[in-house]
Amino acid sequence: MAIMKIRDVQKNFGDKCVLKHATFEINRRSRIGLVGNNGTGKTTLASIIYGSVSPDKGSVEVFEGPVKIGFLMQSTEYTVNDYYDMIYSAEKELFEEASQLGLARIAEWDEERFSHLSGGEKLKLSLAKIWASKPDLLILDEPTNHLDLKGMEWLVNEMASFSGAIIVISHDRHFLDRTVQQIVELEDGTTRIYNGNYTFYRLEKERQYNSQLHNYEIQKKHKERIEQQITNLKNWSEKAHIQSTKQGSASERRQIGFKEYHRVKAKKMDNQIKSKLKRLDAELEKNRIEKPNEQQKVNFQFEKNEKRGRRIIEVQNLDKCFGKRQLFRGSDFYINHGERIGIVGDNGSGKTTLLKILQGVEPVTKGKVWMSESLKMGYLSQDVTDLDSKQTILEHTGLIELSDINDARTIFAGIGLSGDKVNQKIETLSLGERTRAKLAAMLLRKVDLLILDEPTNHLDLGSRESFEKMLTDFSGSILAVSHDQYFLQKICDKLLVLQDKTIRRVEMGIKEFKEHNSSLNSNDSSKNQLLLIQNEITALIGQLCMLDKNDPEYKKIDNRLDQLMKQKKLLTVN
Repeated sequence: MAIMKIRDVQKNFGDKCVLKHATFEINRRSRIGLVGNNGTGKTTLASIIYGSVSPDKGSVEVFEGPVKIGFLMQSTEYTVNDYYDMIYSAEKELFEEASQLGLARIAEWDEERFSHLSGGEKLKLSLAKIWASKPDLLILDEPTNHLDLKGMEWLVNEMASFSGAIIVISHDRHFLDRTVQQIVELEDGTTRIYNGNYTFYRLEKERQYNSQLHNYEIQKKHKERIEQQITNLKNWSEKAHIQSTKQGSASERRQIGFKEYHRVKAKKMDNQIKSKLKRLDAELEKNRIEKPNEQQKVNFQFEKNEKRGRRIIEVQNLDKCFGKRQLFRGSDFYINHGERIGIVGDNGSGKTTLLKILQGVEPVTKGKVWMSESLKMGYLSQDVTDLDSKQTILEHTGLIELSDINDARTIFAGIGLSGDKVNQKIETLSLGERTRAKLAAMLLRKVDLLILDEPTNHLDLGSRESFEKMLTDFSGSILAVSHDQYFLQKICDKLLVLQDKTIRRVEMGIKEFKEHNSSLNSNDSSKNQLLLIQNEITALIGQLCMLDKNDPEYKKIDNRLDQLMKQKKLLTVN
């Protein structure tokens, strides 16, 4: 049963038409995924449903009394004070929900703790507040952007058991497949409904595209054939008209009806032309098949980097504290050229802090961070609000030379920011478009190491796939923090795991790591220790392969390896 209907909603911002025909129903137990490219009006439509934005035309009709709506905005919409108020104006339900999400003793957090909230902690507080309010309809705008694995599983389970309706705006394919039963697509300001999850939607959309393209090509060939017939008739008619006015030879003039014959012939052909044109116009008017719009393709491409040495980063005995709060201690790891490493850990474990340390913008409490002198980094942060909103995209590059500007325009066009977009103020761009503008700054440089902090957060689904293809082709090193498991599985084959206040390197991808963790949870601590030892053995063997036997470091690593092999043997026997 419908509780709400969005009926022919339209919305303009200045001269820009964002929504021109948005129509769909929300039932009591709806699980709707709202999808579309960046800038198509998804958040605007959600805000209209919520009531914080008014439509220019159309209506949002409520059928069963007042509907209480909980709206999770993207984290960039909240301030530190907003989170502070959430805690100190909260009732016990919020603390219970927060505890389930892994946020313990939040009532004891002080001002300093609030000033160092991670993206995931901010999101969890917002989720806990909304769930505690017990709404009839949930609107979740990018709810997985900063969630760790524990938070993700909590959200999926809570959504499954939630008794009301849910609308999700998300670019996380795996999450949409697990949580929604209907897709509402926004394209050119108009909604289209697909009854199924995200995978069904993509397959059905591709099928419809291929079918329409096939029928369009058939109609196009038919139109070309009729037009060729009309062209031939016109040529014959023109010749007949010429013959009907021609003097002709003496013998031809003696023939009765010479001109009349050609005049009648020309008139007949003129009538045939008019008839065919009229029939073709009527046919196209009634059954015109438009050429389907091709999916927007975004092309990312990095300059190929120069050849570098094998080891690019090495960290030894790393400690990091904020006041009395310790993030990690005594941690060692390394990164080799060409490696693709994902950083995983619970919200607040220090993932973004680690990225800042590696860039040299955050000091270490203790330890040593060595980097290759020739290393050139490209860093994409998760915060897109730090761009100067009054600048245009082109001004943001700081380029002066015409040739450089032309190169920049080519790059911007390749990532879907073409034409007038480059001269628009950044404040007019969607979050996804701002992310692309940041990416362009890296595309203009030759980089050896890409450091990515939640790089897919604001990219639409088409852009994500193109971005993943670019990273697959990139020959340098990648260090990525992401809660998009699909992205991590596709891009990274090694991990840095932040757990129990330590950082350890793991020689496996996220899927294998999760399977190992799941298995370990049902085993005793000796098996857990065995896995840790095996991971370290694998890492040390990899290091030995790169060293000469006469290298002093070789002997040190070899001794450590011998100790680990003995420990492994003891654990295996027991």
